[in-house]
Amino acid sequence: MSEHRAQPELLMPQAVLSRTAEQLSEKYTGVFSPQTVERYVFESYTALRRTAKIHTHLTSLAGRFAADRLTALAQSQGAAPKDVPEVLFICVHNAGRSQMAAALLAHHGGRRVHVRSAGSAPTHEINPTVIEAMTEMGIDLGAEFPKPLTDDVVAAADVVVSMGCGDACAVYPGKRYLDWELDDPDGQTLDEVRRIRDDLDTRVRQLLSELTTPVPA
Repeated sequence: MSEHRAQPELLMPQAVLSRTAEQLSEKYTGVFSPQTVERYVFESYTALRRTAKIHTHLTSLAGRFAADRLTALAQSQGAAPKDVPEVLFICVHNAGRSQMAAALLAHHGGRRVHVRSAGSAPTHEINPTVIEAMTEMGIDLGAEFPKPLTDDVVAAADVVVSMGCGDACAVYPGKRYLDWELDDPDGQTLDEVRRIRDDLDTRVRQLLSELTTPVPA
């Protein structure tokens, strides 16, 4: 949109972002206007750029982030189906606990649940020790990246699990909110991160059981 293009200090690769917006507009035809889609793409790029240290793949990540936010917005507005429970994990940096929890739930849940994660103050990369600990379980976090917490993903969630981020999350009626107290893996040894991972694995399995067990009539 014009207001974005009037800000050269952002150094936005506008041609790539505009093409991304056009492609997403086709996907969301009849759901969101092209202007809304473009705004989400540019806003997502700006949000990720605030903490990014390397900008090489930032436009691609912005497209993924915008697409997920638009899907969440459509779900929260009833314009997109929710076939399985939506779970959102939140921590401060979205570089450790919430990434591990989301990956574990996606790993164990498969298609029975859909998972998102975000950070109240995201950092520029996922903790390398966290990546190593998850790789030991056969879970690859290589394609993941820290994402800022946005209102749309909260609105789309059925369950919101907070891990040490205080009151950063907006509260909506009709949702289940959980607060898990776990140590922050930042600065911890691999053995300590393994302990946090295993604690999360137990909690995630329990949550998955609760979400997928039929309620007796």
